[in-house]
Amino acid sequence: MPHQLLRIVDANLNRSAEGLRVLEDIARFVLSDATLSQQLRTIRHSLAEVGESLGIILLEERDSEHDVGRENVIARPPSASASRPSVIASHPSVIASRRRGNLNRQSYPDLVSLVEANANRVEESLRVLEELAKLDELSSKLDAVKFEKVRFLLYSVEKEMVSRLTRQDKLKELTGLYVIVDRQVLGGRDELEVAREVIQGGAKVIQLRDKQRSMVELLPVAERLKELCLKAGILFIINDYLDLALAVDADGLHIGYGDLPVHVARRELPMTKIIGSSVTTVSRAIEVGDEGADYISVGSMFPTESKEGAIVVGLDMLKQVREAVSSPVVAIGGIDKSNIGEVIAAGADCVAVISAVLSKPDVKKATKGLVNEIRKAKRKCQG
Repeated sequence: MPHQLLRIVDANLNRSAEGLRVLEDIARFVLSDATLSQQLRTIRHSLAEVGESLGIILLEERDSEHDVGRENVIARPPSASASRPSVIASHPSVIASRRRGNLNRQSYPDLVSLVEANANRVEESLRVLEELAKLDELSSKLDAVKFEKVRFLLYSVEKEMVSRLTRQDKLKELTGLYVIVDRQVLGGRDELEVAREVIQGGAKVIQLRDKQRSMVELLPVAERLKELCLKAGILFIINDYLDLALAVDADGLHIGYGDLPVHVARRELPMTKIIGSSVTTVSRAIEVGDEGADYISVGSMFPTESKEGAIVVGLDMLKQVREAVSSPVVAIGGIDKSNIGEVIAAGADCVAVISAVLSKPDVKKATKGLVNEIRKAKRKCQG
């Protein structure tokens, strides 16, 4: 086999392995996703087998010292190709680095950019290997179909990783009080005024839940709440209604029992939007996580009058779910100032309430009280 071709194979196998290792470690240590980690590991091992099949012949042909392209490597993310414009090619840090001449020491503005760069590096290398495998001299040693399949698999993995990383900042807000604004509990009070008090009290998330009004009636309410939450810098979630969440550009959608399947909602929502799902069992928590839920809502923790027919699962189930999933866990159902510390101690990242705030004459004061209890409980757990 021509040694020039073997050098190309060697370079692209190495490039693929390096990029895959970066992606695998991000999937494992940043996203804590066993499925993605395993997929990337499998791809990396399959490519390693190609190198092993060619054996020492690749090493014999390697000549990095005399590689004419060595001094001309521009350390830009491979995504800056004509066919796939890079989302980071025009980032200020990229431009500044080029001006300084630090092209071989390129930094990335964020993890999303790092994932894109390494995924594209691997994808381009796979395409090179795929094309080389079609040559008569290499067709007996390389499998073009295999490289093509791996490349298309990596496209899906890249999308999932970027999707997950873009939602991480939102998920970081799921650490305090999550207030569900339900008209049935408001007693005629205006949603917007109540939401203002909730925000002033320190809530991190507001969810709009309304099973009675039409979409025409709900749309202006949701729009005003979205604007209020945006200005306050907190998350705004729509319960159940995918079309309403899309219409008002909500931060996310919460799906209850018997509602739209999580995997369908994930497919329809932009990748920047988070999805929460209510569960009562560990198996269901794992299932919705695999389908694309970003956070898991477990309940009811205690008996509650806010939701008719709610199943009380208790603190033990919360503990089991917390141990089984890596996603943020939101506890809900019958939680108030007297038991919120127990819920945090059992592993809840965030606590969702309705009556404990909305049924009180001073909503702001009630919200502050719960927020303070959460802080005390978390300090106690950490200390």
